[in-house]
Amino acid sequence: MSESIIQINGMEATLPLPASLADVLRKEGIDPEEARGVAVAVNERIVRRHDWAEKRIDTGDAIEIVTARQGG
Repeated sequence: MSESIIQINGMEATLPLPASLADVLRKEGIDPEEARGVAVAVNERIVRRHDWAEKRIDTGDAIEIVTARQGG
């Protein structure tokens, strides 16, 4: 198993490969099965929720995770 350097919300992170987008979310403390109000883009392309488990992450990928919050 090798490690990959990726970007998560602009911060460098390492991730063991092979990995899926769902693995990245778990690494960030988000349960992909229970996540609500979460949007994710890989390399500036939105990935639909039902594709998170199949979307493979590669070295150099830039991932943006946005979570909706209530309040003001």
